[in-house]
Amino acid sequence: MKKSFFTLEHTRQLTEDIWELIFSGDTSAVTAPGQFVNVELPEKFLRRPISICDWTADSLTLLVKEAGEGTRQLVRFPSGTRFDVLSGLGNGFDLEQAGEHAILAGGGIGIAPLYGLARRMAERGHAPVVALGFRTKTDTFYLEEFSALGCRLLIATEDGSLGTKGFVTDCIRSLPECDYVLTCGPLPMLQAVHSLPQLKGGQFSFEARMGCGFGACMGCSVPTKGGYKRVCKDGPILDKEEIIW
Repeated sequence: MKKSFFTLEHTRQLTEDIWELIFSGDTSAVTAPGQFVNVELPEKFLRRPISICDWTADSLTLLVKEAGEGTRQLVRFPSGTRFDVLSGLGNGFDLEQAGEHAILAGGGIGIAPLYGLARRMAERGHAPVVALGFRTKTDTFYLEEFSALGCRLLIATEDGSLGTKGFVTDCIRSLPECDYVLTCGPLPMLQAVHSLPQLKGGQFSFEARMGCGFGACMGCSVPTKGGYKRVCKDGPILDKEEIIW
């Protein structure tokens, strides 16, 4: 974990409630896709934890969903605003465990960390299969960005307005050879993915309300087969075998 200042360089609205924010700053504490940052906002007691979408040595990309007063404020700050940020929080996806038949599966804003994951897999010479789920075509985002990495992209929308009508699990079922998943999304989606019998293993990124974001307050603890674990410190990535629903 590292405490430093980041400067907002660019903001882009992707959908009605999803925004891309690009910051400049020291990202040396970020070591793996799937980690997150904790952003301090003016006059707010608690920081806002946000998954890292992508990063370079001196830039940080976040995808933010307007979900409350804090995030509505965050996405509307002007370029040049400086933020106090805790970076490099949590663990990340382990690329070594993924194997050759892994699929990346995301739903809604949970898609964000999968982009940085896909980019690093592509840099290793392996363009992954990526399954993304949305409510409708108008909710889609980052499709061009994933395609530019060379990913095989599968889309599911609940109303059938784009891709498969249904859920991200329907995309996974269409590829029986995929037996390992790296996934992030809403809890019902994660539970549905976890129940797919074709998946022999996987890494699941969890969300939880957080107080500190670095393991001190225990407020984000969840039960696992190995006892309670803190989503912020021991997660947010948990192995398929240890998850209890």
